[in-house]
Amino acid sequence: MWRGLMAGSIHNTIYMPVFKALKIPLPPVKEQRAIATALSDMDALLDGLDRLIAKKRAIKQAAMQQLLTGQTRLPGFSGKWEVKRLGDALAIKHGKSQKDVEANDGAYPILATGGQIGLASQPIYGKPSVLIGRKGTINQPQYMDKPFWSVDTLFYSEMKNGNIAKFFYYRFCLIDWMQYNEASGVPSLNAKTIEGIECACPDPEEQAAIAEVLRDVDTEIAALETRRIKTRALKQAMMQELLTGRTRLV
Repeated sequence: MWRGLMAGSIHNTIYMPVFKALKIPLPPVKEQRAIATALSDMDALLDGLDRLIAKKRAIKQAAMQQLLTGQTRLPGFSGKWEVKRLGDALAIKHGKSQKDVEANDGAYPILATGGQIGLASQPIYGKPSVLIGRKGTINQPQYMDKPFWSVDTLFYSEMKNGNIAKFFYYRFCLIDWMQYNEASGVPSLNAKTIEGIECACPDPEEQAAIAEVLRDVDTEIAALETRRIKTRALKQAMMQELLTGRTRLV
């Protein structure tokens, strides 16, 4: 509606006389209050979801700091964690150009540093893996538990000795990757540098237990985010109905 009222060759403007002459259907004041109350309730619900999601994310971050460093141990686990190089737990592998495997009807996601960018006719790797940018976006680890293709700007990893990829994904999320940047221009990482990073690690059984706890929190957050999306869509639909008079409040 507003676009059709705009004027001006450089800056879009709605002039005051046009604005004052605009006519819109208005219900009685009592109904206006009822509509405003209904929409305010939706805003309050959205605000509550936003605050709950923020709280869950903060809880997850605290849990990661405690569980992934051994400061807090899950019931049934004890013993000192061994400090290892990441290269002792996993091997960093180079992705490849997707040119020869890209297909509109492909069955495998093609992953770049920003996420999925297409589909491939075959995977480059088929087991659970942690991925991290080689060039460009180097501070956003990814996790895949299904076959995928990784482009040449995105490293993927192969687990060694039964280590758990999901655990190391969460562990990667705690690392300040920019401190390992090896370029003055576009941020870049080196496979050997990644494999040389040292961290304390539990045995695979405890890794799996920690990953499951954090995965459960992720599931809760995802469910809340889905609910928020649906609630926002519902509010938009209510606005379209109530503010145009198509639906009347009794």
